[in-house]
Amino acid sequence: MVIMKYAVDSKQMKEIDQYTIDQIKIPAMVLMERAAYAVAEKVKEKVNKSDRILVICGAGNNGGDGIAIGRILYLQGYQVAILFLGEEEKSTEQTKAQLSIAMNLKIRMENNYKPDEYNIIIDAIFGVGLTREVTGIWKEIIRSMNASDATVFSVDLPSGISADDGKVLGIAVKANFTITFGYHKRGLLLYPGKEYAGEVSVADIGFPECAAEKIKRNCFYFDQEDLKQIPLRADYSNKGTYGRVLIIAGNKEISGAAYLSAKAAYKSGAGLVKILTAEENRVVLQSLLPEALFASYSKLPLDGEEIPNELLNLLSWASVVVLGPGLGTDEFAERFVWKVITNTKSMLILDADAITLIGKRLDEKYILDTTDRIKELQKLLPDKTILTPHLKELSVLLRKTIPDIAHNLIDTADQCSYNSNLIYAIKDARSIVSYDNQLYLNVSGNNGMATGGSGDVLTGIIAAMIAQGMKPYEATCLAVYIHGLAGDEAAKRMGRYSLLASDIIDSLQWVFQKRIASL
Repeated sequence: MVIMKYAVDSKQMKEIDQYTIDQIKIPAMVLMERAAYAVAEKVKEKVNKSDRILVICGAGNNGGDGIAIGRILYLQGYQVAILFLGEEEKSTEQTKAQLSIAMNLKIRMENNYKPDEYNIIIDAIFGVGLTREVTGIWKEIIRSMNASDATVFSVDLPSGISADDGKVLGIAVKANFTITFGYHKRGLLLYPGKEYAGEVSVADIGFPECAAEKIKRNCFYFDQEDLKQIPLRADYSNKGTYGRVLIIAGNKEISGAAYLSAKAAYKSGAGLVKILTAEENRVVLQSLLPEALFASYSKLPLDGEEIPNELLNLLSWASVVVLGPGLGTDEFAERFVWKVITNTKSMLILDADAITLIGKRLDEKYILDTTDRIKELQKLLPDKTILTPHLKELSVLLRKTIPDIAHNLIDTADQCSYNSNLIYAIKDARSIVSYDNQLYLNVSGNNGMATGGSGDVLTGIIAAMIAQGMKPYEATCLAVYIHGLAGDEAAKRMGRYSLLASDIIDSLQWVFQKRIASL
């Protein structure tokens, strides 16, 4: 059984915390002590007793965590000092108590930050509740921390990073390690928060599952345990058992997109793959991928209003249809795309030029408002159609600017999926799959995958997962994760600078071998 791994925002984490304290009656100080011990154990893994440790604390409970961490390390023989920069009278009750304990133990208390005296810093300035921009003395402290050579451990999240979306609130601590509590935070998974967090670990400090069940958790991510979702292959089976994928891609000038999608589908376990493309691509595709079946749309009578029987037969043959990679955006391609969309009864995956042409259709209908465009898409496209746009394609589809989408990725994904019958796989450094108010946040992959054809490979993987019987949303989420893992494997072998889309395909075997190893 695969256990769902959720990422929460600041509001959700506060609700979990409050329910645990108020309803379950686990005292706040107990949670604080457990959090402090979790961080102290991580610090001890990385430092020596000869290291000089400074804990920088604010007045909130994050600061209380920090003081407790300092005390635990001090009592175990580490060289620790505490810099408390909050106002004691405005501190939380738990932080006041921790400060009193530290003073009773005569732990060294600093009055200002002396970067040259400490080579280890524990950042306990702000926690998940930070929503305003960092200013004043805090800004200067964080700037000095970032300029130092010290190793930095951040408590819960790097101070200055939004727990909700990973944005930098003016300035933020650049941590080497972040120890977050209870559940992963969205802001640690999204950029730029991920870059500031360093190596992240999630510590169990005693939040009961029933507290999390009281809130609506709609954002999740995968780890390698989730590879168990990949469909197993039966001993008694044949090529028809694993589905039929129709790739409608390429034009007379472009064959690569069709090749990459088709090969990725085969490498991901699809039983049969047929490429429907321009006749000019026959020789090159049959040479590169002789396993694929070939059909030419150049010979289909597509000029009239009626859909030709030859195309209907191809569409009915397929378990899943991929439409759009390298297809072009001319009048023929537009006519072709809408004939397929309005006549296929198989699962449909729209990529690349198909998405651009749909955006063009919305423009022609003078639907300019983003919300109205999303509603119209639900009318135009079959139920559970999968759209796989990168940010430029999504910009055309939604009529929003690329910076607006990039800076509000979670909000945009939420907007797309709100009460929607469509599945959006939004491709970015942190890809998001949204459907029916749920968000999958991908954590695999690397910047070497920012290369031509990488999206075509993803489309083929999604198609293969669906062809083998997975439900569309689950298949899309898993395919995005597999795609990223294959990219990570390719980067290990090829390096990020030299990585090609074909290297991602070649690395898929390593991912699927991990699935077999889990049995």
